[in-house]
Amino acid sequence: MYVPGHFKQDDQAAMHALMQAHPFALLVSVVDGAPFATHVPVVLDPAWGARGTLRMHVARANPHWRGLETDPACMLVFQGPNAYVSPGWYDKHPAVPTWNYVAVHAHGRARAMDDGALRRLLDDLSAIHEASQLEPWTSAKLTEEWFANMRKAVVGLEVEIERLEGKFKLSQNRPEGDRRNVIQALSRGNEGARAIAAMMREREEA
Repeated sequence: MYVPGHFKQDDQAAMHALMQAHPFALLVSVVDGAPFATHVPVVLDPAWGARGTLRMHVARANPHWRGLETDPACMLVFQGPNAYVSPGWYDKHPAVPTWNYVAVHAHGRARAMDDGALRRLLDDLSAIHEASQLEPWTSAKLTEEWFANMRKAVVGLEVEIERLEGKFKLSQNRPEGDRRNVIQALSRGNEGARAIAAMMREREEA
């Protein structure tokens, strides 16, 4: 990922926070000599390894996991909120349109899980994403036979993070007045725009 100095994010805690807030990632690697990508829900375990460990699963029918057996090098792309930025909001000119966004790329090597680890992953995923439900769903609602058969249809993968790249493009290269104008304009926008405005405001107030 191309990351100019203005936008480089080196804070591992901030990158982990983004990954946990936006856990539906893009798993990318090379399969049969060509780029291959799969969209996956991910569990980040921040304390497993120096930079954390990522757990996910793919359909057994998906050739991606077979490719990772041959060449385990991979990257997971986590993308947070993003928003268009109009040059009409700036005081300083000339200027051109741009896009503010936050993203993290996690690099590592994938390895397949055994059935016990896969079961823990599936239970962890449901626990995380069912937490807000009045009556959270758990695998205990399934028969053991049905759950075991379901697990045979997927392959669990684990990636210990070897390298993290963070790009938080939040108008850091613009004068303070322009940044204030962008925050004000984005605060009136859609959900993504408002989220970017909040991140920009937090940086301004830090």
